[in-house]
Amino acid sequence: MTSNRQFRPATQLVHGGTSRSGFGETSEAIFLTQGFVYDSAEAAEARFKGEDPGFVYSRYANPTNDMFEKRMCLMEGAEDARATSSGMAAISAALLCQLKAGDHVVSARALFGSCRWVVETLLPQFGIESTLVDGRDLANFEAAIRPNTKVFFLESPTNPTLEVVDIAGVAKLANQIGAKLVVDNVFATPLMQKPLELGAHVVAYSATKHIDGQGRCLGGVILSDKDWIDEHLHDFFRHTGPSLSPFNAWTLLKGLETLPLRVRQQTENATRIADFLADHPAIARIVYPGRPDHPQADICAKQMTGGSTLVAIELKGGKEAAFSMQNKLEVVKLSNNLGDTKSLITHPATTTHKNLAEETRTELGIGPGVLRLSVGIEDVEDLIEDFDHALSGL
Repeated sequence: MTSNRQFRPATQLVHGGTSRSGFGETSEAIFLTQGFVYDSAEAAEARFKGEDPGFVYSRYANPTNDMFEKRMCLMEGAEDARATSSGMAAISAALLCQLKAGDHVVSARALFGSCRWVVETLLPQFGIESTLVDGRDLANFEAAIRPNTKVFFLESPTNPTLEVVDIAGVAKLANQIGAKLVVDNVFATPLMQKPLELGAHVVAYSATKHIDGQGRCLGGVILSDKDWIDEHLHDFFRHTGPSLSPFNAWTLLKGLETLPLRVRQQTENATRIADFLADHPAIARIVYPGRPDHPQADICAKQMTGGSTLVAIELKGGKEAAFSMQNKLEVVKLSNNLGDTKSLITHPATTTHKNLAEETRTELGIGPGVLRLSVGIEDVEDLIEDFDHALSGL
């Protein structure tokens, strides 16, 4: 779609970045190829020297992947992007590509289990120091700064307790010392939060979640300005090979077309369910960014344009009650995935965050009665009835 007009997100997510072959196909083409053919030896030389634009090898770039990256850039307001094989490939690459032995990372402590492992375990193996802080207080980030601090890392809202971190505030701290802020924006989606507009330097997604959002494939994406991509990510990506399959890129392109419809319905459903559960006598606590009782409601209002598709639930009866409720659900399915059209629920202490020490889970608020609910697009009355039934007797 070539035009000087500034199209709105829903239009960009259907048409943005599309490149058609000579056949004029309606749906984007899947280029399932490893390599590319050149017209001459001179043409191959020019392509490898960067003098002739085009594709060289699908580990580096691919026409289908290129369409997905361009469409994500339009949505995120980024200059450039690289699509990866999974969300964790995106997080790992976004951090490792710009760090070296002797550098220091300050990270919010509330992270997805695998993200925390990368920060706490993997980075130190390469001589990269890390400090985990309570991200709810901006002063904690500032206090953790060292002369060798090069990167700040956070997710907001957090997995699984839906804490919210002041992205603009952390970005300001990063700029003051010449560091970069990397934000995992999965829980907010690019529709409800724009980290780059808030001052973040790099945004990463597990495209497996809302972007596909239909339980079909893995994927990830890293977005930033072109200078950062060229200086830090380009060679790392090219030589370490965390590239996305073209088939998965095509699937994610199809997912982007319906992203606004799905996220809008999921968020409306999540709001209704959070309100219902908040008043139930078996529930000790509900955390949802769209509610006025969210602990960081002021920050939510400042940096998010909507709530979330996720709800954090804590039952009074601990693990026994949490398991009992899960086992009685009929419409909501038990799964550690999220952002799906199907409503999914998981018990983080025994699944996604089970490898954290018990004292760490307690510190993060991931108690034995905590559940993470990812709300789907089902009829909300059926979902409420499902929870009403599952909570009976608790």
